[in-house]
Amino acid sequence: MTAPGKIEFRDVPVPKVKEGQVLVKIKRIGICGSDIHVYHGKHPYTSYPVVQGHEVSGEIVKLSNGGSNFKEGDKVTIQPQIVCGRCYSCKHGQNHICDNLKVMGFQATGMASEYFAVDLKKVLKLPENISYDHGALVEPLAVAVHALKRGGDIKRRKILILGAGPIGNLVAQAANGMGAQSVMITEISDYRINIARECGINYCLNSKIQDIGEELIDTFGKDKADLILECVGINTTTEQAIANARKGTDIIVVGVFAEKATVDLGLVQDRELKLIGTLMYQEEDYRKAIELIEESKVKLDPIITEHFPFECYLEAYKYIEEKKDKIMKVMIKL
Repeated sequence: MTAPGKIEFRDVPVPKVKEGQVLVKIKRIGICGSDIHVYHGKHPYTSYPVVQGHEVSGEIVKLSNGGSNFKEGDKVTIQPQIVCGRCYSCKHGQNHICDNLKVMGFQATGMASEYFAVDLKKVLKLPENISYDHGALVEPLAVAVHALKRGGDIKRRKILILGAGPIGNLVAQAANGMGAQSVMITEISDYRINIARECGINYCLNSKIQDIGEELIDTFGKDKADLILECVGINTTTEQAIANARKGTDIIVVGVFAEKATVDLGLVQDRELKLIGTLMYQEEDYRKAIELIEESKVKLDPIITEHFPFECYLEAYKYIEEKKDKIMKVMIKL
């Protein structure tokens, strides 16, 4: 992507595999909301030109010399973070919030290419029963797993999720898969509400025509939700989260904000709420996401709306722009 809305294809040599690396033939690339922010020129931490692609699956076609648990033909996914290993966060088991963090597809070269050479430590093997489509959804599902864990143990808890786009849907499904007592999801798109129902979400409501506060009490009781996750990244849903939280509630901010948010900190202070950020994931979250898929605790086919061939990358963005809230996940197929 050379500028907002502009994509170029270039012929480049197949990457050489360095020591400690593998060469992956990329099979699927998912397009996510952060990619769309880059497409619109509204991602705050990305400059151009940039090769995109961070939600991927593929096949190992070449390994470097040296011992490894991988072999040619293995089906894999890739963690896109590049970390320094030296800062405070890295030294204290929090490398996903590295002071010098770079993410492939945003601040570093992404994986939107036929072949990609990558360090072994960033590669995770996929079980054979996980398809390439589902393998490319490990990354956003890991986002959901990590976000939920930021709220502590969610077993037997009542969870409210604002926004039923791909990430909100996956957060809701992960909550079910990780043992939540019940899950409510809100949305203004009937299409996305129907997808959430198809994915087994207990309670789905259209916040344009149903009052969130009333529905919370009717469904969860007077104590309302134990944990709230904002999964859109706009003022409206942030305000809904704050307004409908019982006192002392944790609110996890999952959505990526394209514009600077305005928040009623008076209510946050008065009700002793916690606004908790969540960024990406750690390897354990990836492994949990793979486990949820392998054990069929999430339904992923309903959230895959369309496939586009690699050479139609720009057309995929135009399709997303045209359909807006009538789509979920668009996949690039190589």
